[in-house]
Amino acid sequence: MQLLDGKSLAKKIEENVTLEAKELKNRTGNVPGLAVILVGHDAASQAYVGMKKKACDRAGFYSVTHEMPEDISQDAIIKTIEMMNQNPNIDGILIQLPLPSHIDTTKILEVVAPNKDVDGFHPYNVGRLATGLDGFVPCTPLGVMHLLNEYNINPKGKDAVIVGASNIVGKPMAALLLNAHATVTITHIHTKDLKAHTLQADILLVGAGVINLIKEDMVKEGCIVIDIGINRASDGRLVGDVDYDAVAPKTSYITPVPGGVGPMTIAMLLSNTLKAAQNHAKEHHS
Repeated sequence: MQLLDGKSLAKKIEENVTLEAKELKNRTGNVPGLAVILVGHDAASQAYVGMKKKACDRAGFYSVTHEMPEDISQDAIIKTIEMMNQNPNIDGILIQLPLPSHIDTTKILEVVAPNKDVDGFHPYNVGRLATGLDGFVPCTPLGVMHLLNEYNINPKGKDAVIVGASNIVGKPMAALLLNAHATVTITHIHTKDLKAHTLQADILLVGAGVINLIKEDMVKEGCIVIDIGINRASDGRLVGDVDYDAVAPKTSYITPVPGGVGPMTIAMLLSNTLKAAQNHAKEHHS
């Protein structure tokens, strides 16, 4: 059993991004800029935004957070996004999800300019990913692919089973694995016999948000387990969706929680924002 160490890989990626951002600044005078929209007072969202801000500071990026009250109108959010679409100092725009229930999330995500959509949630980028074209890919699944690559795990020809079909993780994860020539199965809350599917997996990717959903008898010997879940247990610990202590001994590789996929998500956000800044610099200088 080998640990897939997202923490040390994320650090390596962040160091590269920092160097490339410096190089971009020296060459063009541009500093990568990220704008975040945070609505309401969700504690987890605030913690994430804080982590993203710190990462931007470390990488030498310009970053701004628009904090908005819980009861803000949809139009007010849209106006702010449109302003940022026009702002040449902003390369990436990130809408911290979930948004309050009175806001139409789909509509909000569609307002973000596709060339600033560093989260990869705009239908334009979703379509480019599905058809195997270059665009922005959601940070968490992209981080998983980098992690597999770092440990020379090639998904080609492998049976990959994804638990959870969200637009943020499950679906883009499936598209990336399909593009890498894996055989992909997506399971979700309506799947009849989850265990029958997970037992087939050479690579099992779990992002359902349910503590200890995956038990020891649900994975085959030598399986590669990617735990994308992040949950707070009753004793305050951060845990994933996999019953780690029981499952880990059966695996060939497994991600720890915390320290696995989490840090990779932030590293990919930096990487996507840098990519957006480099694209914008190219447009201006071509």
